[in-house]
Amino acid sequence: MQLHKLTPSVSRKLRRVGRGHGTGRGKTAGRGTKGQKARGRIPIGFEGGQQPLSRRLPLYRGRMKNQPVRTKALPINLKALNQLPSGTEVTAEVLVKYHIIDKSVVNRRLKILGDGELTIPLTIKLPISKRAAKKIEKTGGTVVQAA
Repeated sequence: MQLHKLTPSVSRKLRRVGRGHGTGRGKTAGRGTKGQKARGRIPIGFEGGQQPLSRRLPLYRGRMKNQPVRTKALPINLKALNQLPSGTEVTAEVLVKYHIIDKSVVNRRLKILGDGELTIPLTIKLPISKRAAKKIEKTGGTVVQAA
């Protein structure tokens, strides 16, 4: 065994308190003097008998407490649909097949928006904005109203 080949120790010994005046941590052992905290363990959040903050606050607040959580529709812009072949019926499954959306979001609400230009005629079977519908009909495509 050679001194320069030893691996460094990762763990550190705990400081031993209350072992006499000479150690610098004797008598009160770093707890100060008197009081509840010097004598025993108190639970986290204990406020001396006052109702703790975690129990003072109500469970739900505000107007929407009984309403269902609604998610916004996932936007898909027209410029992304240029990857599809001409005459395709656009559904969520087709968008996953051509890697326009991820398969984890198929069950979310989708909406086609009118950002960008479309160069190919398509048949849309998804919810769509008015602006996007005009652009699709302008290129020779059709819009089938979806719920």
